[in-house]
Amino acid sequence: MLFSNKGNKTNKFLLLKTTVITAMAASVIAFSNGPIAFALSSNSTKIYHVYLNGTYLGNVTDKNVVNKLIAEKVDTARKSFTNVDLKIEPQVQYIPEQVINSTANNQETVNHFNNIFQLEAESSAIMIDGTPVVYLDNKDSAEEVIRKLKLQYVSEPQLDELEARSKQKDEVLPPLQENETRLLDVRLSKDVSIEEKNITPEKIMTADDAVTFLQKGTLEEKKYAVASGDALETIAHKHGLKVGDLIALNPGLTAGSFLKVGQELNVTELKPFIEVIVDKEVSQKEVIPFSNQVIEDSSLPKGETKEKQPGQNGSHLATYQISEQNGAAVKKEQSNEQNVVQPVNHIVIKGTKVIPSRGEGSFAWPTVGGYVSSKQGMRWGKMHKGIDIARPSNKTIKAADNGVVVFAGWSNGYGNKIIIDHHNGFRTLYGHMSSLNVKAGQTVSKGTAIGIMGATGDATGVHLHFEVYKNGSLVNPLSYLH
Repeated sequence: MLFSNKGNKTNKFLLLKTTVITAMAASVIAFSNGPIAFALSSNSTKIYHVYLNGTYLGNVTDKNVVNKLIAEKVDTARKSFTNVDLKIEPQVQYIPEQVINSTANNQETVNHFNNIFQLEAESSAIMIDGTPVVYLDNKDSAEEVIRKLKLQYVSEPQLDELEARSKQKDEVLPPLQENETRLLDVRLSKDVSIEEKNITPEKIMTADDAVTFLQKGTLEEKKYAVASGDALETIAHKHGLKVGDLIALNPGLTAGSFLKVGQELNVTELKPFIEVIVDKEVSQKEVIPFSNQVIEDSSLPKGETKEKQPGQNGSHLATYQISEQNGAAVKKEQSNEQNVVQPVNHIVIKGTKVIPSRGEGSFAWPTVGGYVSSKQGMRWGKMHKGIDIARPSNKTIKAADNGVVVFAGWSNGYGNKIIIDHHNGFRTLYGHMSSLNVKAGQTVSKGTAIGIMGATGDATGVHLHFEVYKNGSLVNPLSYLH
């Protein structure tokens, strides 16, 4: 039989094969030279000895017994392979013999023929490390599969350029321009060759199916319907996968994805037969970030800073040699560097001079332990300007930073109140104290005991009411306490 792909001029033989190897050439001679007396007898009957590729299968009373079986096999093949043309070539031999007493057994011969009869087509097998993995109808299709594998990871113009360049020996490549990429090689991870093989037509794949099979190790991906209570971890474990593998198998799925009952997930572990390695060089303009440098100055008050020099990023044009395997980078080495612009450090002068009346710019916790019992914000229909701190280890109230006391005394709803000006734009307020340890005009340092916690003024219990102002505006104390 002939096997030919429509649209392809190359014809391929579809062969009638047998699993029986022994050829009985002697029988052919014996039967073809049988006793002439049989042929002369009026009581003789003609039978046919059937051979397939030289192998004796049995005898029949009518050649159509076997021909009908062959026709049925071919018809089945035609229906299964609508994209091929089938044409019979005579590979079955019928040797006639005149016999008086017929020993022909049609059914036994047909059964024998059916058991060992099979169709095989010439194909082009893609061999990986010497083992056939997929079969195509011809060499052009096999080469197309290899090209399509490569095109999964590079563009067609890039591959065409690389193939054209590979034909030019001793070519000197020009330097890459900024942000330019050039392919150096696209190859497969294992030894690949194409060989002619005879196989059953059912095993011949289309180019697209062959690409999928080589990449995934299967053409059928197993699906799993999410059930109530499922999580990515349990689904992955149930199917012998890692969570990262499960996410990779399902584009759009992330570690934080919400799973819906009934949602289908692909749980087929990919086992590719081969991977595509891409070697390329890339020219990139990269930023060299500037560094921050701090210079301490004992003449500048502590907590104060000055910028001596603004920072400025540098840059360089770097060329990298990169190897990717199935799209993932496995090696990256810098091969060249040019157009280097050095970065300029950002320099800040930081004061270290301690001035008792001037704050350092950071606030210490104003009590000995305790917790925030009420935050700043709307409370009971009006603004609660500060935070309340209750249940300390002891009731000592401390200055949150260096400064000068500008108020120490009674203040209606605040009860006993202290205000400290830190002479750096900040002021802090302490309310509801049972007693005061400082007076207005007194300089205090950070951590100095300034009073005792109480419940004076409009207080519902013993606690410290603490407020912070920056440049005259109320701010949230929790943003500045350390």
